[in-house]
Amino acid sequence: MEQIWEFLVDLAWYWYVLAFIIFVAIYDIFNKKHIILRNFPVVGHIRYWLESIGPELRQYIVANNREELPFNRIERGWIYASAKNENNYEGFGTDRDIYAHQYIFINNAMMPYKVENDHVSQKEPAFLPCAKVIGASKNRRRPFRPASVINISAMSYGSLSAKAVDAMNNGAKQVHAYHNTGEGGLSPYHKRGADVVFHIGTGYFGVRDRDGNFSMDMLKKLVQEHPQVRAIELKLSQGAKPGKGGVLPGSKITKEISEIRNVPMGKDVLSPPTHSAFEGIQGLVDFVEEIAQETGLPTGIKAAIGKLEQWEELADIMKATGKGPDFITVDGGEGGTGAAPPSFADHVSLPWVYGFKDLYQVFQKRDLTEEIVFIASGKLGFPAKAAMAFAMGADVINVAREAMISIGCIQAQACHNNTCPTGIATQNKWLQRGIVVPEKAGRLASYFKKFNKELLEITHAAGYEHPCQFDMRDVDVSIGDTNMTQTLEYTYKYQKTPVPFSGMQSLKDCVHLGGK
Repeated sequence: MEQIWEFLVDLAWYWYVLAFIIFVAIYDIFNKKHIILRNFPVVGHIRYWLESIGPELRQYIVANNREELPFNRIERGWIYASAKNENNYEGFGTDRDIYAHQYIFINNAMMPYKVENDHVSQKEPAFLPCAKVIGASKNRRRPFRPASVINISAMSYGSLSAKAVDAMNNGAKQVHAYHNTGEGGLSPYHKRGADVVFHIGTGYFGVRDRDGNFSMDMLKKLVQEHPQVRAIELKLSQGAKPGKGGVLPGSKITKEISEIRNVPMGKDVLSPPTHSAFEGIQGLVDFVEEIAQETGLPTGIKAAIGKLEQWEELADIMKATGKGPDFITVDGGEGGTGAAPPSFADHVSLPWVYGFKDLYQVFQKRDLTEEIVFIASGKLGFPAKAAMAFAMGADVINVAREAMISIGCIQAQACHNNTCPTGIATQNKWLQRGIVVPEKAGRLASYFKKFNKELLEITHAAGYEHPCQFDMRDVDVSIGDTNMTQTLEYTYKYQKTPVPFSGMQSLKDCVHLGGK
């Protein structure tokens, strides 16, 4: 035995490498699962290795600056630079194809809006609250004016890590933005001081009884104990997978998540595709009114847009009764942080711009647009796209993936398997350790400030004081060679309802302004 050991020790290293290669070759020849490995032993592994790192190779080497989806390198670079408070300008002109189909152009005024020395925007360049008060039209007991037009969209603790949620809430607090909880319930990390919109999904997490049914008593208690909760959002569907329930893998469920959601550990948590607390459109209206009455908070709905018949039924009921949601969050079919089968993510529900223009007209025809706050969610976390959204009738912008990018997301697209390399979309403690909460909170705050500041600068360039004053004639879109470019009004065949606005100072002085 001793002689064998000495023989093995004396062997040169390359004999061990050769032995390993021979072992792998024999294994490959007799494996029954992979054709490539059976036909090309050892060498075939190189092919699978290259395939596994293909996304990284394309992202950093192959794809050009404007080619990647869902966010290209230039878009991510602008968010990164804004978040780090670095120079986010570009030189030598745009590298975009400005003749591309659906390219948008903001029509600037000959004489920009002049910001006087005593103007709010001169003192606070990033101060940009919502022009409408959510819940005011229906006399809710606790109406709410979002103090920022850009806010954090619905992303649950569970799908995101504790440190990611913590950083986002702290960052939102710094800029007086609100933080939507997502359907995973109100976690300790949503309680760092920012205004909160509590999101209720079909699983009723955080406000469900032991049988999984919605509990109004639990919701009332949650609202009473947490004054930072300023509004309730009821999810009907989401852009990633409308009409399909969500899944939180058992591997992501920690003891804390289990307690917050009131679900067992170790098992996948399924959200059903439909609600059990109400039936039909009239049931939805009654449920919204019950929540608003019991909590005193503005209550709205979130949905991706497809068929319009039920939306028309909802609008008819709202017109006849004066009851219904205080706000509507329109989620684009572009998808978001929620994982989904490709058949859903690629083909079910309309992209934001098409869905919103259809939905807005349903309520406009019934003179209801002034009573509703429209929240837009669908890759709109860039000032020019936001200006287009305001021109079409949006009042507030929600961002999800853009917020993730601002705190370090690298678009690895591993949100659904608990292996996110940046620690943002995983419950893996080792990966989460890379997130330094104060640093990342500051980055989100900086991104939001730069967004508001640049959106205001675009607004002033167009001759307005607030983006709510944009209308469909202020933005052109390229629609093809024959017509070249046309206004949004011409393209989408409607004009938004003017939003009442009496100056930025009146928004500053509003008693319902968030962030206080």
